[in-house]
Amino acid sequence: MKSLAIQILTGRWFMFFASILIMSAAGATYMFSLYSSDIKTTLGYDQTTLNLLGFFKDLGANVGILAGLLNEVTPPWFTLMIGAILNFFGYFMIWLAVTERISKPKVWHMCLYICVGANSQSFANTGSIVTCVKNFPESRGVVLGILKGYVGLSGAIITQLYHALYGDDTKSLILMIGWLPAAISFAFLSTVRNMKVVRQTNELKVFYNFLYISFGLATFLMVVIITDKLSGFTRSEYGGSSAVVIVLLLLPIIVVVMEEKKLWKDKQVALKDPTPINIVTEKTSLDSLVVRNDNERSTKVERVKTASCWTTIFSPPERGDDYTILQALFSLDMLILFLATVCSAGGTLTAIDNLAQIGGSLGYPKRSVSTFVSLVSIWNYFGRVTSGVVSEIFLLKYKFPRPIMLTMVLLLSCTGHLLIAFNVPGGLYVASVIIGFCFGAQWPLLFAIISEVFGLKYYSTLINFGSVASPIGAYLLNVRVAGYLYDKEAEKQHRALGILRKEGQDLSCMGTACFKLSFIIITVVTLFGVLVSMILVVRTKKFYKSDIYKRFREEALVTEMEMAPPVPAKSMVDENDNVNRKVVGKRG
Repeated sequence: MKSLAIQILTGRWFMFFASILIMSAAGATYMFSLYSSDIKTTLGYDQTTLNLLGFFKDLGANVGILAGLLNEVTPPWFTLMIGAILNFFGYFMIWLAVTERISKPKVWHMCLYICVGANSQSFANTGSIVTCVKNFPESRGVVLGILKGYVGLSGAIITQLYHALYGDDTKSLILMIGWLPAAISFAFLSTVRNMKVVRQTNELKVFYNFLYISFGLATFLMVVIITDKLSGFTRSEYGGSSAVVIVLLLLPIIVVVMEEKKLWKDKQVALKDPTPINIVTEKTSLDSLVVRNDNERSTKVERVKTASCWTTIFSPPERGDDYTILQALFSLDMLILFLATVCSAGGTLTAIDNLAQIGGSLGYPKRSVSTFVSLVSIWNYFGRVTSGVVSEIFLLKYKFPRPIMLTMVLLLSCTGHLLIAFNVPGGLYVASVIIGFCFGAQWPLLFAIISEVFGLKYYSTLINFGSVASPIGAYLLNVRVAGYLYDKEAEKQHRALGILRKEGQDLSCMGTACFKLSFIIITVVTLFGVLVSMILVVRTKKFYKSDIYKRFREEALVTEMEMAPPVPAKSMVDENDNVNRKVVGKRG
């Protein structure tokens, strides 16, 4: 019998705790607006060039197909290790360029550095989130909500730590987001791993305990942001708030210890307690369950042997079964989901990446930019947790389809875009809340829908393909629309003032007109995404009304039967009942 300490360190709950810590530092890409002004000023970029960097950041953060394919054939620790190396290299090179420790790099060099650094996020997501979903398949909505929630909070968490360590030196922030996530990933390489799924009756309640702690952390960060906005924090006060943040980050370990201790005691009782127990089983149903699962496995093997993946591309299985990668990529459901995500993520990312420039053009003080970033981060968290947890509850209790909730999120984001477009007084604060919430809410919904419709067999690759929609939307709406229209308006203002822009000088714009037309266009595109999402709602309505988790419950039951120790039993068969058997025995 292994000790309690080993039970804790090798258990599923400690693995989930480790994933929380990795995710709490994996959202550095959402802090681009904090240090983008340094890049623009030091390297002399115009807004289009800066937005091009933002596009490559989003491209790296969301194109995780390599991470997905790698995770299919290697253990999670290897995926996490590669991500940590990429993270440090990319951001370290950017820091060297911005601090002028190396000669001024070409634009494509900077695009490469930020793409490599941001790509580490997809490796962290794949290594941690995919592993947790596979280890807790019946609670995937809550798992996705909590873990993606911590990703959303990571911007506010790192902001507190950065102010405590470096004050207002945003160039040092770039170095910090290079070494901190890498260090955490390396610390838990051996912890995050695939484990056998064993059903736990109170599993959802345990996740709620993690959720309550994360709510406490988010609430504390919100209070700190408001207090800092009203009175301003000194560096020592940031140190105090950072200490509280660290304590709240480590607090879930208490839940881990309590839960693993219960499981450890239950195992001891099962092995040592000689008390006679009565076990009533339906042998026929259990036997048929095992036979059915064996038949399914053999059928799948025969199918793989007899049919090439290329010949079955347009012959997918029923929704909820395991699609091949090609079947999923060429399915109409994936195309619809992809197009809706291009429309939604593209608009919200454009707002998030341009917060510094939007605030500056609308006359907000520079200090407010940090507030906007923190608000987006906090409400990014609330969006992820709310969509993950609430959609799971509504799905289990009312069979409420997740695609409907995704459609509602897209519709809400239009409000934030219009607040920016028409420069409502103080509206950028409200827009930061709405856009942060909507951007966060769409990801757990997207990842959960992919897992439910296309199965978990190739989940690592499929969620990373779904994420590709984000940089495509960002390029179209951020670079080709917002960046182009901003520079066009800025040049118009410069000509009116008789200012001639020199080569290598940054290009700035002032006034509502800088982003007005851009965000009207973004609102129209997002409304088109709402219509596309409604098509998916109609197509999957019948599927979500069925019991979509039944297969996972059956597989977990078979696993428990296979793992159960042999129990000497005495059988008593009722002659009048050919179906049920009552077995009275002693557990050894």
